[in-house]
Amino acid sequence: PVIHWEDGEISVIDEKQLPLELPSLEKYIPGESGESPLANAGDWLNVVDANGRRGRRETNTMPQWAGSCWYYLRFIDPHNDEAIFDSEKEKYWMPVDLYVGGAEHAVLHLLYSRFWHKALSDLGIVSTDEPYRRLFNQGMILAFAYENKTGAKIPADQVTEKDGKYYYTETGEEVRQIVAKMSKSLKNVVNPDDVTERYGADSLRLYEMFMGPLDVMKPWDDRNVKGVFNFIGRTYRFFSEPGNISDGPEDTEILKGLHRTIKKVEDDIENLKFNTAISEMMIFLNLVYKKGKVTGDTARIFTLILSPFAPHLGEELWHIMGHKQSLAYEPWPAVNPEYLKVDIIEYPVSFNGKMRFKIELPANMGKEEIEKAVLEDARSEKWTGGKEPLKMIVVPGKIVNVVVKSS
Repeated sequence: PVIHWEDGEISVIDEKQLPLELPSLEKYIPGESGESPLANAGDWLNVVDANGRRGRRETNTMPQWAGSCWYYLRFIDPHNDEAIFDSEKEKYWMPVDLYVGGAEHAVLHLLYSRFWHKALSDLGIVSTDEPYRRLFNQGMILAFAYENKTGAKIPADQVTEKDGKYYYTETGEEVRQIVAKMSKSLKNVVNPDDVTERYGADSLRLYEMFMGPLDVMKPWDDRNVKGVFNFIGRTYRFFSEPGNISDGPEDTEILKGLHRTIKKVEDDIENLKFNTAISEMMIFLNLVYKKGKVTGDTARIFTLILSPFAPHLGEELWHIMGHKQSLAYEPWPAVNPEYLKVDIIEYPVSFNGKMRFKIELPANMGKEEIEKAVLEDARSEKWTGGKEPLKMIVVPGKIVNVVVKSS
């Protein structure tokens, strides 16, 4: 849309002439002076205005960054043929709630998109000064690699394991296992397709989230995929078996565990702590196996909170339970605060800072009552010698520490 005229003037075409369509080219090769292929576009390239003045169109084009820098704005109103977006829709949707990207984006897309957005803000086109409300840098998934005593890297396919040690196949030299970026030269690239073929897409998805906090680097270990694969198998075997589903009222311990799990998973999703959300679901699964049966409502709710993490398993169980439509449109289960109340608290009891035993006490017990219950416990006499303690520190709901005179 930019034209360089023979008299030195540079102008842009009238807005009514937009969009300017690019020409069809037989060969996409650089021009004679190294310009873009548009330099070979003959009739399209050279123009003449109404006064006979000759000009030449600009052959430089914006890179794909020009589109990716503001795509989030176009997503607001993608079918608008009259404007970049409807201003009311922009005010409703912006700013973006969460931007997830690698730390390297700080000097790449994050930087460029913020630059564009601030320019649009200065022009009064957008209603916010910043495009993103929250930034989260995810960690990198690494892989095991190997190096010899001199620090030279050895490709993984040339290393064998024996009795917990690793050896360079060609020389028999012992090598050290390290953690490094996945690399073709190190032969340690993990192909997601291979993992999916062996364990299923849900196992791949779950393991990536279960490896550790989202914002830290962690190594991939195929042996640990089996853990989440077994979790998926145990979940399917229990909830797909009609004999495990009862019609009567639900066990109180199950209800407390279920609502604690709903609350934990809900909070962890909001805070991107997927690994601890999965851990909580594993704890609940152990509880239902211990009890042996759950009601259909419990099975339905657990399937719903599991489905964002293992969608294929979720849909399969949902279908087995007799539902005809996808669970994707079901509302998130509500938490009943009554089942989050704790009746009994297990206190770790320490003497001079060293934990000696644990004691279960009512949650509503006061400090003085807790102190009395601890000192009256037969196990305390071993550490107090039957003498009054110098001091007792009680943190309600957490710990008890008894300070005694050292012998």
